[in-house]
Amino acid sequence: MSLESGPPSGVLPEGGLLKRSLVIAGHRTSVSLEAAFWEALRQLAVARGLSVQALVGRIDAERGGQNLSSAIRVFVLRAVWPGEGADRLQFPGSG
Repeated sequence: MSLESGPPSGVLPEGGLLKRSLVIAGHRTSVSLEAAFWEALRQLAVARGLSVQALVGRIDAERGGQNLSSAIRVFVLRAVWPGEGADRLQFPGSG
């Protein structure tokens, strides 16, 4: 599965950590995230008209000294957390 494709809308994948290779600011790096975080990140990128790699590049540029995988998880949680001006992801059973 590529970074830009995923399961049908509204379906979060199950599974452990998935490692993906990305090029950020001209440097190749690997990021390990749970499958559900990859899918949420993909949906957020699509909603912003960006590739996953471009969105991760933006997260990377703003993360300071925080671990990249952690920064991505926090970004996703802030994006979907009620009351945070959240983008609405389609979770199973959420309508």
